[in-house]
Amino acid sequence: MSENVKNMILAAALSLVFIGLWDYFYAFPEIDKQRRAQTQQEQIAKVPQLGAPERVTAGQPPVKAAPKTRAEALALSPRIAIDTRSISGSIALKGGRIDDVSLKNYRETVDPSSPIITLLSPEDGPSPYYAELGYLTAETENAPVLPTTETLWTTDADGLTTAKPVTLTWDNGHGLVFKRVISVDDEYLFTVKDSVENKAGAPVTLFNYARVSRLGHPPSAGYAALHEGFVGVVGETGEEVTYDKIEKEDNAVKTYKGVGGWVGLTDKYWAAVVAPDQNLPMEARFASMGGAVKTYQADTVSDQKTIEPGKSAEATTYVFAGAKVVDVLDAYKANPGLKRFDLLIDWGWFYFITRPMFRLIDFLYKLLGNFGLAILAVTVIVKLAFLPLANKSYQSIAKMKAIQPRIKELKEKYGDDKHKFNMEQMELFKREKVNPASGCLPVIVQIPVFFSLYKVLVVTIEMRHAPFFGWIRDLSAPDPTNVFNLFGLLPFDPTHVAIFGPYLALGVWPLLMGVSMWLQMKMNPEPADEIQKTMFAWMPVIFTFTMGGFASGLLIYWTWNNLLSIVQQGVIMKRAGVRFEFWDNLRKTFQRA
Repeated sequence: MSENVKNMILAAALSLVFIGLWDYFYAFPEIDKQRRAQTQQEQIAKVPQLGAPERVTAGQPPVKAAPKTRAEALALSPRIAIDTRSISGSIALKGGRIDDVSLKNYRETVDPSSPIITLLSPEDGPSPYYAELGYLTAETENAPVLPTTETLWTTDADGLTTAKPVTLTWDNGHGLVFKRVISVDDEYLFTVKDSVENKAGAPVTLFNYARVSRLGHPPSAGYAALHEGFVGVVGETGEEVTYDKIEKEDNAVKTYKGVGGWVGLTDKYWAAVVAPDQNLPMEARFASMGGAVKTYQADTVSDQKTIEPGKSAEATTYVFAGAKVVDVLDAYKANPGLKRFDLLIDWGWFYFITRPMFRLIDFLYKLLGNFGLAILAVTVIVKLAFLPLANKSYQSIAKMKAIQPRIKELKEKYGDDKHKFNMEQMELFKREKVNPASGCLPVIVQIPVFFSLYKVLVVTIEMRHAPFFGWIRDLSAPDPTNVFNLFGLLPFDPTHVAIFGPYLALGVWPLLMGVSMWLQMKMNPEPADEIQKTMFAWMPVIFTFTMGGFASGLLIYWTWNNLLSIVQQGVIMKRAGVRFEFWDNLRKTFQRA
C-alpha cells in the first residue's frame, strides 16, 4: 500500500472520527441539556409574542397563565376540527390560528401503539408552536380596527376536510369585513385566502403578515450534519439559521427581502412553514425574543395594499405543517410553485450526490420491499460503478507489493541519503510503470458517496422506523443491542453512563463493522513506519467505538462494503500473482497475542 493511499485512508478515518466525536461530545450532551431546559421552560410563565416590524403594529394579546394541559389550552377557544388522510387537529376560532396539528401516519416510536406525532400546539399549553396570519397597518390616529389574536371569528362550518373548505368571517363594526377561506389537501398544505371588503367612507392601507412561532428551544436530534432551526428561501436564496446563532444577530433578528419564497422552523423530520404569494415582494425575518424562555419566530410581511371605499383586496398564503417527505415537497415545488421547496430537507453540500443517492435507494426499496436490502444493493451498485477504478487501484497495490523487495534493497543501499533514495525509487516506479498515487482514487471518490449515504439516513423521513431484519427495527437509529449489558440481559442502558456513555454504544453491527474493517486491514502488509503501524492497528477499534452510535443502516453499508472489498482485493491479488498476505498477517497477529 503506497504512502498516499495510507494518508488518504487516515484522512477519511479522521473525518469520521471527528463527526463521531462531535455528535457524542457536543450534540448528544446538548440534546439532554435542551430537554432539561424544555421541561423547565414549560413551568415558567410564557413571554409576550414577538411583534410586527417597527413600521407597523398588530397589537399584543394580554399575557395569560399557561394551563397545565394541552386539553385545557385547546378548550380556551371554539374550534373547527381538521380531519384528512394525513393530519388531524383543529383551527382556533379565537385568533384564527392553525395551532393543533397531529400527523396520523407517524408515531413517536417503532411501537405501533405509541402516540402519533403532535406537531403544532396552542399558545397557552405546553410547548406552544403554531402558524398565524393577519393584518397590520400604519400606526396613526385613524388606524382601522383589525383582527387580533383575541378576535373571535365566526363560521357555519362543522369541520375542515380535503373536500370541504371552511370560511371564517369577522366584521370590525367600522366598515371593514374580513373573510378567510381555509382549505387543505391530502398531505400537509393549507391554502388560506384572506379578503377584506371596505364598506367605510375612506380608503385603508393594510399589510398582510404570516408567521410561525414557537416557544422554547426544542430538543435537537443532535447530528452535526443536520440543520434544525430557522429555514427559508427568499427570492432565489436559501437561508438557514440555528436557534442559537440567531441570538448573535443584532437585536436577535435577521431580515431578508425578495420576490416570493417561504420561511419557517424545521426539526429533523417535521416542519412548519408560511409562504405568501410567490410572485409578489415580501420582507422576511428570523427572530428571537424573551428572557429565560425564548420565543422563536419566522415571519413575512407583504407590501402595503390600499383598499378604496367599495372595493376589496385578497391575499393567498400557504401554510405547510407536516412531515418532510421528499415526493410531497417536490410536488409542492411544482404546484402551487413554492420556490425551491425541496431545500426544506437539509441535503447538505453534496446535494448533487445525496439526492440521486436517495432516489436510487428509494427505487430499490420499492423493488425489494426493504430499505436494508436496498442499502446492500446500493453498495453493490457503487462497487460495480467504481470497479474499473478500484481494479486499477488494487493492481497498482499488487505491483507495489511485487517491487517491495527491490525498494528494500534501495533503502539498504542508500541508507540515510533520502534524496538519492527517493530519486532511485521514482526511477524504479517509471521502469515498472507503477503509479503510487493511483490507489488514492477509489478512496477519494467513495468518501462523498459515504457521506451522502450518511446524510440520506440522517435527514430523510423515509428511513425513519424502516426495519431491516432481526433486532434492527429502525435503520435510521443506532443498533439497540449493547455488549456492555450483555445484549439486554442486564437492566440498564450503558449509553447513559456519565462521561463514558457515548463510548459504550457498542452493539452487534458496530462489532461486525469493526471486525470487517480489521480483516480488510489484514489484506495488506503492515507499514514499516511504527507510527503508521500503530495507527492502522488501532483504527478498527477507534471506528468501532466512534461509530457505535451511528445509524444502523450506515453500519450495515460499511460492513457489507468492507466484505466486498476483501473479496475484490483477494481476487485481483490472485490474478496478479502477488502473495496473499491475509492468512500470514492473521497468523502473525495471533502469534503476538
